[in-house]
Amino acid sequence: MAFEEFKQDLSGLEADMRSYIEHSDEYLRLKIFKVLMHYITGIVKFLMIGTGFVFALLFLSFAACLAMSEALSSYLGGFLIVGGFYIVVAILLYLFRERLNEPVIKKVSKYYFD
Repeated sequence: MAFEEFKQDLSGLEADMRSYIEHSDEYLRLKIFKVLMHYITGIVKFLMIGTGFVFALLFLSFAACLAMSEALSSYLGGFLIVGGFYIVVAILLYLFRERLNEPVIKKVSKYYFD
């Protein structure tokens, strides 16, 4: 009698374990999908907004070049000043790249480990 109860308990335990594994697998798939979609939509939004900013920066740069060219009476001078400004910005970004990594890692880890 005790052996039959033990056998039934084991078969019930096996069914529960199978159900747990199946549900864990489904949960993991949903979690991965959620994280991937969050990253993909973030990248798409970043690219769209970034493209708009790049175009705006391009036109503002040309406007600044032309304004400086009129003030200096030389197209070359205006374009060199704006180009030099961008080189200085690029050098500063390179020098402070480690400080830029920290906020990015914090932001990504917040979404990944949520």
